[in-house]
Amino acid sequence: MAERTRRAVAVPAQDRGSAPGPAPQTPAGLEDRGSAPGPAPQTPAGLERSPAGPEKSPAGLERSRVGRDGVARWLWVLPPVVVLGLVFLYPLGLVVQQSFSPESGGGAFDAYASVFASQSFREALGTTVWLAVGATAGCLVLGFALALVIAFVPFPGARAVAKFIDVFLSFPSFLITLALLFVYGTVGMANGLVTDLTGAAEGPFHFLTTPWGVLLAEITYFTPFVMRPLLAAFSQLDTAQLEVAAGLGARPARIVRQVILPEALPALAAGGSLVLVMCLNEFGIVLFTGAKDVTTLPMLIYGKAILESDYSAACVVAVVNIAISVGLFGLYRVVGKRAGA
Repeated sequence: MAERTRRAVAVPAQDRGSAPGPAPQTPAGLEDRGSAPGPAPQTPAGLERSPAGPEKSPAGLERSRVGRDGVARWLWVLPPVVVLGLVFLYPLGLVVQQSFSPESGGGAFDAYASVFASQSFREALGTTVWLAVGATAGCLVLGFALALVIAFVPFPGARAVAKFIDVFLSFPSFLITLALLFVYGTVGMANGLVTDLTGAAEGPFHFLTTPWGVLLAEITYFTPFVMRPLLAAFSQLDTAQLEVAAGLGARPARIVRQVILPEALPALAAGGSLVLVMCLNEFGIVLFTGAKDVTTLPMLIYGKAILESDYSAACVVAVVNIAISVGLFGLYRVVGKRAGA
């Protein structure tokens, strides 16, 4: 009986594997030995770097390339800078130095005070300014009118005239003055024709030796410098605007005033600024007209340096002329950049 009871209570051997039991315990520190990565192998000291040295990163290569490009750029820039310094900057520096170091001695600004106090300098400055402003105004008016005709009035040879303007820009200024002397000079063609017809001792044309003759010569020579940017501006003008304005009954004067002129203002400003700078420094026209009573700043520099041998005063006038020219040239660059020239 007792034996039968023990057999009924005992668990069969096949059921022991399915009953959940406690997980087998593994020794501490060995449960993850198969899956956990071990420490990285240690490299002997001094072998971390290859014999060729450290490898450069892309940023390092970029900096090295930029450094080489900068050196090459300086090697290309250096020769023209040296030539410019020797040919232009060094003589200009000598002129400035001479203006502050008068040969007769005295203070650094004594030559400036003496020149500014002289009547001849004030008259030369006034003559230079009014001739430059007058010539610029005349070039703007005449250049605008001629450019309108060439660009918008069809006539035979218009393209040839536009090409001739480009060639005219290469002419020296004294050549134009010499041509005017052949026509309106004391023994020129106009005076010769009058004396032949009337039997007078001399002709009536003597204005070339006056400021008006200088003004005429400057307007004649510098007008193409205004026409060139105007013709470029007119070539980009949409002709449909002109056709619409004409179709609406606008007269030519109104079309010019309200359609063409606003488009031409930047080109007019750029050309006028250039002409103003060039007229301030013009020497050949004044010299070749023979206008003895017309003294501009360049003529005053010539007289002080060559005729009077007063180099300090000549350098002072030159410094003033350079300062005015550089200021106006800066204005011309600003206007030209805004005009897209």
